[in-house]
Amino acid sequence: MLLAIDTSTSWISLALYDGTYILYETTWQSLHHHTVELAPAIDQLFDQTTTSKQQLTGLAVATGPGSFTSLRIGLAAVKGLSMALNIPVVGVPSLDVIAAAHPLDEKPLIAVLHAGRKRLAYVRYHVEGDSWQAQTKPDVISPEDLVKTIESPTLICGELSREARTVIGRRWKNALIASPALCLRRAGFLAEVGWERLINGQSDDVVSLSPIYLSTTSAIPE
Repeated sequence: MLLAIDTSTSWISLALYDGTYILYETTWQSLHHHTVELAPAIDQLFDQTTTSKQQLTGLAVATGPGSFTSLRIGLAAVKGLSMALNIPVVGVPSLDVIAAAHPLDEKPLIAVLHAGRKRLAYVRYHVEGDSWQAQTKPDVISPEDLVKTIESPTLICGELSREARTVIGRRWKNALIASPALCLRRAGFLAEVGWERLINGQSDDVVSLSPIYLSTTSAIPE
């Protein structure tokens, strides 16, 4: 079984996956109470599924971009479990998790996350084979400037405030914003991506695995 943990932003998501079923999934807005909420939520996951940590064979964790502190809390939990149980871990960029939840389409996709100061962290994706593949590196942009880059029908999904939805929605012919349900970052998709990478031998070194920050001087603020 694989445990997936995503603490990239104020939203936390957990999932337990056995390669066939998502046995458990929960997503909630923590409002930066990650330190006190994450460990009890993991314990509840095992209690409700009548499983134990000792049954885990792998771990997946969202690596950002995201909040400096929130990401560190998730990485610390995963590293602790990996070392204690001697099981592999795979890190998955948080925007890849958002993209993975969206149905495949011939149109390009932009996945976004809140980046503070009304900005968005974003990556552009195209379908290659049977999955969305990143075409750019993560960057930060305002909703107003993002709209200016959209010149053809493009799917938009991820964390969008009411204001950002309004700004981007004005380019309604080309900016095709996903529904709120499709924009929610869910650990079930992180689990599927992580599982696939682990069975293909793409695990990460637990010691060197680190969060993705957009720069050393402009990490996404709390």
